[in-house]
Amino acid sequence: MHKSLNRLTTAIVSLALALFLISLTVKTVLAFRQLYYFDIEYLKIAENYNMSKEEIIKNYNILIDYIQDRKITKLSMPSFKVSREGEIHFAEVKNIFMNFNSLLYITGFLSLIGVIYKVLQKNFLFLKWSFAALISIPVALSIPFAINFDKSFTAFHKIFFNNDYWEFDPISDPIINVLPQEFFFHCAVMILVLIALFSIILYFIYRKTMKNTV
Repeated sequence: MHKSLNRLTTAIVSLALALFLISLTVKTVLAFRQLYYFDIEYLKIAENYNMSKEEIIKNYNILIDYIQDRKITKLSMPSFKVSREGEIHFAEVKNIFMNFNSLLYITGFLSLIGVIYKVLQKNFLFLKWSFAALISIPVALSIPFAINFDKSFTAFHKIFFNNDYWEFDPISDPIINVLPQEFFFHCAVMILVLIALFSIILYFIYRKTMKNTV
């Protein structure tokens, strides 16, 4: 009975820690605006759309502020009109990230309590299980992303959205002109790299703690 309970608590702590790190990664990439600032130059966004970099950044910051801040309920960009469908889509995107915020706080609290409990028990198996759960994500997703990111991008939207409002019309929602798919690919790569990095860190912590307890 004690052994079964120990394995159950280890599984719960491992899952909570993995979900916390995934949520933290997603939140970090969304907040890392410098990636988009870099892509404005790298992907020639300003040049292709014939708009100043400063103006694009101003509108992008408004969009990200809207997505990140629960208190901002209306999306209004000075240089881009937004259709009704566009408003609905961005509201749905905002809701997804608000859910990630909730997941971050809940799993962060559970992870803190669980890690303290397991460390006091001198049971570090949760680190190994969390590592295994995390490393499987970049391994599993990097292959379809590398083969055909366009299809993977489409599949992602079909899974998380129950409409086709994400297929923007550049005329009614010109914001899509300055949000090329290549930028979202870079976001996806950054997310996978950070998750892989977190998993490797967990693995080395596990190896080090196991050596110290021998």
